[in-house]
Amino acid sequence: MRVFLSCVLALVFTPDWVGEPRVPLMGKRAIIHTTLVALDPTHPARTRVGALVWLGGVRLSSPDPAFGGFSSLHVAPDHRITLLSDGGNIVQFTLGRDWRPHRIAFGDLPAGPGTGWSKIDRDSESMSVDPRDGSIVTGFENSNMLWRYTPDLRRALGAASPRAMAKWPGNEGAESFTFLPKAGWGGGAITIGEQDPWPKGKGRAAFRFTGDPVRAPNRGFRFSYIPPAHFDPSDMTVLPDGRLIVLNRRFELPFTFTNTLVVIERAEIRPGAVVRGREIATLAPPLIHENFEGIAATREGGHTILWLVSDDNQSVLQRSLLLKFRLDAPGDPKTARP
Repeated sequence: MRVFLSCVLALVFTPDWVGEPRVPLMGKRAIIHTTLVALDPTHPARTRVGALVWLGGVRLSSPDPAFGGFSSLHVAPDHRITLLSDGGNIVQFTLGRDWRPHRIAFGDLPAGPGTGWSKIDRDSESMSVDPRDGSIVTGFENSNMLWRYTPDLRRALGAASPRAMAKWPGNEGAESFTFLPKAGWGGGAITIGEQDPWPKGKGRAAFRFTGDPVRAPNRGFRFSYIPPAHFDPSDMTVLPDGRLIVLNRRFELPFTFTNTLVVIERAEIRPGAVVRGREIATLAPPLIHENFEGIAATREGGHTILWLVSDDNQSVLQRSLLLKFRLDAPGDPKTARP
């Protein structure tokens, strides 16, 4: 009896867990609310910023406590949207013309670095769909690894630790990653580190994978990306015409995020090159602004469409925003306004 009572007292007075808390997992009730937002809250009729034409946007919210923290996204031709958080949480939905989500599904990455107990094990900061088979490769920032998953993100297919990324500092790893098309590029992929240059280099360390980034992670070459002053790269993708577009962000006290978009010509990416690109738009006050960490490009009616998603860091001071623009810059195909 004394042993029994001792066990009961131990259960009552000992905390459930005194270590690092478990990374939040998505619940089974997949609910998303949307609230329309304006490009310029002070002038709602404004529809242009730089080379971008405003097509609309929403604030995303959910009663699920794990909802938010989105660091990357993919948009399918049918407007099926996949959002991936920096904790391995998956949110999928089809966006209607009324900006309301349909066919909502929540989930979590089934595998990855570490045990998956803590956020550092699932710090998934980037994501890109392989154009060859639809599989999805995710960049894990703290472990400097790339993991490949099935198109539905339900099963891991493989992983790699590229030598070029091995010494990238923790929390400054593969913040940006994108596959490259066969046409013009010859396939492969590109990743850019968030803050540090190569040894004795400048800008941000970047690597061009000339083969499959998971099966042949050490094939390729280094180059450097120099973001606009005081900005860090947070994501990138390939435009339909083959150019790269990099999403960059800046944080300023007391609490303001600013983002700028930079276009890079394909010919600029060469071994040892130092690449700057060309700024085409900046989201800063009084325009809508947030911690935008994900970018995707699609085509609609012959026009290039850009989508942005923000990481709210699951803070009450921030918002999860999904924005949609049309690229309307001189020299771009189909720039005529409808």
